[in-house]
Amino acid sequence: MTERLLQIHRFLATRLFYPCAAASVLALALLAGRALLTGSLAYLFLAWNLFLAWLPYLAALAASATVAAAGRARPLLVGAYGLLWLLFLPNAPYIMTDFVHLPGMRFVWWYEVGTLLAFAWSGCILGVASLHIMQRIVRGRAGPVAGWAFVLGSVGLCGLGIYLGRFLRWNSWDVFTSPRALARELLAILADPASYPRLVGVSGLFACFLLLGYLTLVAARKAGE
Repeated sequence: MTERLLQIHRFLATRLFYPCAAASVLALALLAGRALLTGSLAYLFLAWNLFLAWLPYLAALAASATVAAAGRARPLLVGAYGLLWLLFLPNAPYIMTDFVHLPGMRFVWWYEVGTLLAFAWSGCILGVASLHIMQRIVRGRAGPVAGWAFVLGSVGLCGLGIYLGRFLRWNSWDVFTSPRALARELLAILADPASYPRLVGVSGLFACFLLLGYLTLVAARKAGE
């Protein structure tokens, strides 16, 4: 039993579970403190957004655990987890865009900023950690070049997903529930050159944020070796 717990601990520790959990606990504690101090349940959507940010991380953990347990024997299951990860990945760094709500938050300004920062940091670290897990899987199967190509493609699609979520108000699950409407709106945007500056700007900006966060993680881990 003790050995099994140690294996689980090592598995989670090498996949940044504990920093992710600590950041999320801090964010939720600040939100709970705000509710107690103000007597208002406003901005509880931040907790929902944080839950959505955990989904890609949990999908990446499931994919990694499947690889560790079965190697190459269950590629379809690993691929299914990978698709879920990619679909929900934008929800993690998306929390950074919740700063748009700051002007409407009427409690002590430094507390409001700290709360939003805590949620934004939680989303960023969850996104970066899950990307690192998935790159390890791809690199282990296809080599380092494919691993880095995977990173670049993932952050680009993630930036696009953030744009679709913040400006067009689409959700990850709309891929399943409203695929035709989502495709029509996306095609309409691509057909309108006037929308390109915001599309490219927002998508590129958040893709760069996620990529820089990932490069920082990789550099820090190598420096600690």
